[in-house]
Amino acid sequence: MKTLIIMALTLALATAEEVALQEFTTGNNLFTAALYKEVLKENQGNFLVSPFSIETVLALTHSGAKDETAYEIRAGLRLPNSTEKTEAVYATLLPTLKGNDKYALHTANKIYVKDGYPLKEDFKNKASTVFQSGIENIEFTQKVDAANTINSWVGKQTNNKIQNLIDPNILGPDTRIILINALYFKGKWVYPFESDSTIKRDFYKTAKDVVQVDMMHNTDVYNYYESPELKAKFLEMPYEGDDLSMVIVLPNEKEGLAALESQIENVFAAPRFTQERVSVSLPKFTVENKIQLKKILQNLGINKAFSDEADLSGLAGKKGDLAISDVIQKAFINVTETGTEAAAATAVQAVRLSIEYPNVNPKIFVADHPFIFYITTKNLVLFGGRILLPKSVEK
Repeated sequence: MKTLIIMALTLALATAEEVALQEFTTGNNLFTAALYKEVLKENQGNFLVSPFSIETVLALTHSGAKDETAYEIRAGLRLPNSTEKTEAVYATLLPTLKGNDKYALHTANKIYVKDGYPLKEDFKNKASTVFQSGIENIEFTQKVDAANTINSWVGKQTNNKIQNLIDPNILGPDTRIILINALYFKGKWVYPFESDSTIKRDFYKTAKDVVQVDMMHNTDVYNYYESPELKAKFLEMPYEGDDLSMVIVLPNEKEGLAALESQIENVFAAPRFTQERVSVSLPKFTVENKIQLKKILQNLGINKAFSDEADLSGLAGKKGDLAISDVIQKAFINVTETGTEAAAATAVQAVRLSIEYPNVNPKIFVADHPFIFYITTKNLVLFGGRILLPKSVEK
């Protein structure tokens, strides 16, 4: 009987973790869409964001938040509906996000704390055991040295693709804590493009504004879907290693991106893929940007954490001692014939308040006009963005 009871409890626990992970995955897709819409308001060109990096560093912050402050962070990020569920998901998920002999995938968290400022022991334990975060004391009043120390760590975690995340001028005597998540990926396509097939080809910024870009080409078997509702084609391009891929979402019309973006919630929902032989033409592209996230997160309902009503007393001190002054993300992606390299780092600053197929005609997928793209693993969106005009830089 005891054995049966233990087995039943183990099954119940596994089921609960699976449900929480599914809840987190659904929330990640919803947050990605909400984030995309907000970034779109401030950005008229190409952009790249990492919703997963933002979720992770704010979930770490959330573990030290209380009451309404914690609720707003959960709701704004579409996290599971309790601190315990969120922490259980990260405890399960983070150890699985590692590279192998086929690709590099690395995520890391770090907390920098003002010398002599005591973090709560419970928060330190959660940061270490759940979020695998290192903790380091630092003197923020030594602005340049402190920024160099932090930026050096970020560079190391992202293969030096993210530089100068922290500006020394944002640091000062009121800075108490900086929490950082770094995310890095580098992978090779399962079906690489042949370099000698890359040629200059027209790219339509609009129906009448045409430029020449480096366009890659390949024909192989891909996951492919045509959505009549969204008037767009979806193409999933797998990376070696089987569990990561890039999805390109291409409007049918040359000037169809705005209409597609007006239904962005459906863009990040799981497409109904089928395997098809597809002739793919895709431009090489590089995106690098820095995004100030405070206003965006406030628009998503996270307000108290940035105000004198913030309750971050689970991190340190008591209610009213700490508030978030800003959240910053820098992101980078480079897409070439062989594969993709992508990186992001997000910082939260807390301050004191003062298969083979028959040789049939392939589907045609020509990304010669603006499109949306995202990189996904385990149904989570790690990176996402859009290309209005491809810019390619070999790195």
